[in-house]
Amino acid sequence: MAVKFAGTMNAINRGLDGTKPAKGVTMIEDWEAALADLDVPGSKGILRDLTSLRKQLEKDEADADRVHALLHRLGAATTRIAEKADSGQDKLRALGEALTEAGEEDRDEEEDTAAAAAPNRARKKA
Repeated sequence: MAVKFAGTMNAINRGLDGTKPAKGVTMIEDWEAALADLDVPGSKGILRDLTSLRKQLEKDEADADRVHALLHRLGAATTRIAEKADSGQDKLRALGEALTEAGEEDRDEEEDTAAAAAPNRARKKA
C-alpha cells in the first residue's frame, strides 16, 4: 500500500485541480481494491465514499461541492481509521489530513469568525 500512499500524496501535493479525472479514477480504483477485503471499522464507509467520488470524476462535469465534501469526509474517515491500522499509521494519518485539507474549499483563507457568529447581520444592512 505504500505505493498508493505515495501516488495519492503526490497528487494532493501537486494540487488535485491539476490531476486529470482519469488519473483520479485510477487512483480511486486502486484504493477500492486495497480496501475491499479490509475488515476494519470504518473501511466500508470509506469504500462507499470512494465509489461516490469515482462516479463524480467519471461524469462530464463533476459537482465541485460534492467532490469537496467527499474529500473532506474521506480525510476525516482516513484519519480515524489510521489508529486501527496494523502498519502505516503515520502515512494514513498524513493522507487523511491532506484529504481533509483538499476538501476544504477555502482552505487558504482565514475563517471570518465574526461573520460566522452573526450570519444574518449582512442581510439586514442590504
